[in-house]
Amino acid sequence: MKTFKHFALACSLLTLGLATSCNDKEFLDVPPRGAISDEQINTAENIDKQCIAAYSALGNDGFTAPYTSLWPYGNLRAGDAYKGGGGTGDVDAFHFYETFSYNRPDIGNTDEVWFRLYIGIGRANDALRRLNAISDAAMPTRKVRQGEMRFLRGHFYFILKELFDRVPYIDETVDVAEYGNVSNVALSSQQLWDKIAADFQFAVDNVPANQPEVGRANQLAAKAYLAKTLLFQAYTQDASHQVTGVDQAKLQDVVRLTDEVISSGRYSLYPDFAFNFQSNHDNGAESVFAIQFSKNDGTPKGRIQQGNKLNYPMNAEFGCCGFHQPSQNLVNSFKTDANGLPLFTTFNTSGDLVSGVDFTVNSVDPRLDHTVAIPGHPWKYDPGFVFQQAWVRVPGIYGYFMSMKENVGPNDPSFQKEPPFMSSSKNWAIIRYADVLLWKAEALIELNRAADALPLINQIRQRAQNSTGLLRQSTGLPTSNYRIGLYPSTNWTQAYARQALRYERRLELAMEGNRFFDLVRWGIAADYLTAYLNQEKTKRQYLQDARFTRGRDEYLPIPQNQINFTKGLYQQNPGW
Repeated sequence: MKTFKHFALACSLLTLGLATSCNDKEFLDVPPRGAISDEQINTAENIDKQCIAAYSALGNDGFTAPYTSLWPYGNLRAGDAYKGGGGTGDVDAFHFYETFSYNRPDIGNTDEVWFRLYIGIGRANDALRRLNAISDAAMPTRKVRQGEMRFLRGHFYFILKELFDRVPYIDETVDVAEYGNVSNVALSSQQLWDKIAADFQFAVDNVPANQPEVGRANQLAAKAYLAKTLLFQAYTQDASHQVTGVDQAKLQDVVRLTDEVISSGRYSLYPDFAFNFQSNHDNGAESVFAIQFSKNDGTPKGRIQQGNKLNYPMNAEFGCCGFHQPSQNLVNSFKTDANGLPLFTTFNTSGDLVSGVDFTVNSVDPRLDHTVAIPGHPWKYDPGFVFQQAWVRVPGIYGYFMSMKENVGPNDPSFQKEPPFMSSSKNWAIIRYADVLLWKAEALIELNRAADALPLINQIRQRAQNSTGLLRQSTGLPTSNYRIGLYPSTNWTQAYARQALRYERRLELAMEGNRFFDLVRWGIAADYLTAYLNQEKTKRQYLQDARFTRGRDEYLPIPQNQINFTKGLYQQNPGW
């Protein structure tokens, strides 16, 4: 109605002789206000802004479809976490992911994460299209920005690949009108990995080792992400998602690339494991590539972590919403033996760690109290702010543990309330240096060089051993009974080293969104999760109908909305 009234007023003025005619073409042919034409964007300054818009897509997820921390897909489906929240019907899509048997292709949250990731790809492609058309003389940073955009595009496609396996590959050369004509099976699984690797290789070849602005992808970050891509690609899978072999040449490339990152001297492990999850250590020595969040940045609510907004406890200082609760299985996995080594096969059959005394009678890896909020233990290293059972929303369903790594304390400078939710502007690490060390160790073990992997794994454990300084009660006593040892070289066979490496990845990266994708990469997801669910059903009633189906549940289904959009061009994943 507002537009109509303005048009009517203009016509009235025209009849009074203040203009020529309402049918005058010039009167209607006015450039729209607040809009910019495609041609106007094609300046060096504006193209640079398009690149920044692509970077912003890194953190443009939402709490119903998180793709920063990937917690619903990488942790719930791995048995490391329960959904939490107000019960099984609270954001029920996450319940469907966790139980597998209830998952369906028509779940809106699955479609949403697909859509949001392709928005990120679209922004990178738009910037690349413009960068390809401008000259180096007009934009001296052109090649660097091309490298950055291909790094970002590789990142978004990597997530899509590990979530869905076969997805349509669309680059900047594909016209928007043709998007719906690109099949998700036009490329084989290996060919899609090749495309992702090519993006990171281009970044390696074109971005500098040092960037003038924090948060931009540099050459070492590109080498690290390329190593990760090749490591995933090395485990070849058949059509039923079963691992059929491990590509030794690709593993050699993983070792070479991680060596280049390690030998650069640019990165190192923080002296304390805690520093990875404290805002005052953002962009420090262990941060290879991280999503940059912000507050007090001129926007109404800041650029805070949207994907983790549901994951705070239900207490007065926070208020909502109690999602992402560590599983009993995960908590038990931190137990150690008399030598401080993991209980690989007996950790979950020797009694549960539940209450205060359990954590003093049993010895545990210190990373437990950095990862899991336990009743009676300080929250985020504040002895005066103790986690209480009353902070848990529905303990009768999901137990009393909460997640800590993604969260901060209420007095942290990065903390931001966004009622009824809350979050922070703390960075979220996509790649941290510990991961690089473990990628190299894994590749070495699969190359039958287990002895070379031992010092890398022990380096990670040594840091964990030194990370007890902040884990203190108000009395000054240690919060739990910490005992962690290094692996001896005796009996360090390839089989034992593989078991140790896989266990170490679980403990070091717990609740960071990686675990399920590791299980699928190694080809052990079906056996591992069947065993997990069979035992966990005896502890959590809501898991009674949970069931992992081999050859289907390794990947999410292609969203039905996307199949409908392409009029059936997209092919559904096996088993769905």
